[in-house]
Amino acid sequence: MAKPKVGYTRRALLGSGAAALAASALPAPMLWAQDTKDITLRQFGTGVSNLNEVAQKVKEDLGFTLEMTALDSDSVTQRAATQPDSFDIADIEYWICKKVWPTGNLQAMDTSKIKNYDKIVGIFRDGKLTPTSEIAQGTAPHTVGFVDGPGSTTFATEETGWMTLIPTIYNADTLGIRPDLIGRPIKNWSELLNPEFKGKASILDISSIGIMDMAMVVESMGEHKYADKGNMTRDEIDLTIGIFTEAKKNGQFRAFWKSFDESVNLMASGEVVIQSMWSPAITAVKSRGIPCVYQPLEEGYRSWGGGIGLSKSLSGMELDAAYDYINWYLDGWVGGFLMRQGYYSAVPETSKNFMTADEWGYWFEGKPATGDITNPFGDVLASAGDTRDGGSFYDRMGAVACWNAVMDENQYMVRKWNEFIAA
Repeated sequence: MAKPKVGYTRRALLGSGAAALAASALPAPMLWAQDTKDITLRQFGTGVSNLNEVAQKVKEDLGFTLEMTALDSDSVTQRAATQPDSFDIADIEYWICKKVWPTGNLQAMDTSKIKNYDKIVGIFRDGKLTPTSEIAQGTAPHTVGFVDGPGSTTFATEETGWMTLIPTIYNADTLGIRPDLIGRPIKNWSELLNPEFKGKASILDISSIGIMDMAMVVESMGEHKYADKGNMTRDEIDLTIGIFTEAKKNGQFRAFWKSFDESVNLMASGEVVIQSMWSPAITAVKSRGIPCVYQPLEEGYRSWGGGIGLSKSLSGMELDAAYDYINWYLDGWVGGFLMRQGYYSAVPETSKNFMTADEWGYWFEGKPATGDITNPFGDVLASAGDTRDGGSFYDRMGAVACWNAVMDENQYMVRKWNEFIAA
């Protein structure tokens, strides 16, 4: 493990004899620790990235207090849209931004204050992982990532120097399976509705995400080809949910989960053998010594990305502290912490400084492990010779078919989704 870098505290910088140099190398503002020790920033978001370990490290490196509240995606959306004075930092997904930004509750962020802005992966800047990449369907992050300036409530079509969210975390999602209980190869999204798994399948009950998994399955079955899975017509919504409602009535699903822990318990118990899943949930099942695979599928991945947004109410020293926090976040320690759970950092190259060569090779480059691979809590996830499900960063993020999305017909979709869950 690489030795953690020293945080931006006055004592550390003066102790290194490099205070002036370091201060000039960082974008203004940079606050000294004794100025920030009385500051508390209130952050909320999903349990994916609202982690106590991050709050502890912020206190250690930057001196101020980060109060974190973890909520489910729907509650995150509601709070960001209706209670701007109840938080300072919104740690939200890009599809949620599409719902929240027009309310005016978040403030645009000046990218000239972001030290590692130029190192942020292209997905979040122009939508392309590489110059030749095709942009996937759905609410791709760059389409809601920029505005023309402070006060603008509409999205810009290109980089403007003003971001809605500073990207932090993202992944390529697929189906999780129990290979020991299935006993044969799984290659397609359509397997989720295979009657072979009747009563042992599950899908997540978050409509904006679940509908995308459904669309991947419907296309895989050959039932329909969408012009844009992330922006269905009413007829397409009816078709998609109709297929899943029929499967539900036939007893295909064991359960519908909303939380990370629910998905872990369903899979670990063996009650479910194939389901919508998130990468760290796979990690959690494996850490119990139970076989679980994040299965690469021929049709590609459904992807998501999250970032840090700032309340419109944030100003003065607290706003300066928030920029310091964002710069710290992208400086590598958090990236390494997240990457060891299977996520990706918005600035991967800084994360490399906080990972061993073997960890970087396994998680990012898709190389066989040379020794035990552990999560941040020391649980062994892989052994020498093992490779990551789906391969390297470019193999996985280069095979994204769609992003989590908010549709023009969102209200109609949510109504039909709720009918499906109640059917």
